[in-house]
Amino acid sequence: MALFDLPDFDDHEQVVYCSDDASGLKAIIAVHSTKLGAAVGGCRMWDYASDEEALIDVLRLSKGMTYKNAMAGLKMGGGKSVIIGDAKTLKSEALFKAFGEALNGLNGRYFSAEDVNITTSDIAIANTVTPFVTGTEGKSGNPAPFTALGTFLGIKASVKHKFNRDDLTGLKVAVQGLGSVGYLLCEHLHNAGVELVITDINQSTLDNAANEFNAKVVGLDEIYDQDVDIYAPCALGATINDQTLPRIKASIIAGCANNQLAEQRHDQALLQRGILYAPDYVINAGGIINVSFENNYDMEKSRQKVSNIYDTLLDIYVKADIQNRPTGIIADEMAREIIKNGGK
Repeated sequence: MALFDLPDFDDHEQVVYCSDDASGLKAIIAVHSTKLGAAVGGCRMWDYASDEEALIDVLRLSKGMTYKNAMAGLKMGGGKSVIIGDAKTLKSEALFKAFGEALNGLNGRYFSAEDVNITTSDIAIANTVTPFVTGTEGKSGNPAPFTALGTFLGIKASVKHKFNRDDLTGLKVAVQGLGSVGYLLCEHLHNAGVELVITDINQSTLDNAANEFNAKVVGLDEIYDQDVDIYAPCALGATINDQTLPRIKASIIAGCANNQLAEQRHDQALLQRGILYAPDYVINAGGIINVSFENNYDMEKSRQKVSNIYDTLLDIYVKADIQNRPTGIIADEMAREIIKNGGK
């Protein structure tokens, strides 16, 4: 299927395919919108089953960044990049220098940063050949702690709206994925008195989390069947789909993963089932908020802006209740209105 015919193509301004034989780089950069400023969004490295799968992922992720940055009140557009390949075997200095040169080709229309399987060290290598990266050491640094903080605050807002309580003590949360953000989220939740159920592809990470947070470990596919209050998807996207939805017992879905809904119609399905959904690009905006302070870094101001996620979600929930419409649709409409008005 041609790019322009793909359902996830949303009038993207630019899609760039990048390759470098010497380093093995195969990447796709998608600039969805620069209406609010230069496009900013992380790069993820994943061993996609096909190039089309990678393309669909980067198209969805870049659109999500446009809406995420708008809802977070940032003067930034939305973009994303993916590097195709196994991060365990393909990573090299040459690879990230080649990626940096690819960023130079966009001449500042897009700034990249960390995402799945990409570290601040990787970005530092790219930074040796390009200025068009952010989230660098010595400036805003690793965005993961702020994504985790924002997600934690988003869970608190969701609990406030759904259960009318301010504390999380005794609630049960199923966390799917213990990457750099998911693990930190578990720490926040454990400290707040939450009972954790966890799963991940990395057994050693699971063992550490089970010991540190007194968490119950379940299999990758068993996470959907847990009798919990909150399901927190913190791995890759599309885990809310036709197969998993009937199995989810949680009253709230709130996690840091991008593109949690396999299809837009699942937003309505959640509403019909009485499950409160925290729109992913709203609740997981803490990292990009921190990145926005890159050139004049102030951690306290960053944390204060991240705390706005709590109120933004409550605003979305109230609007959704009044209109009896899905929270994701409400958030999309709010984001498009912000973009239309130039960020105001």
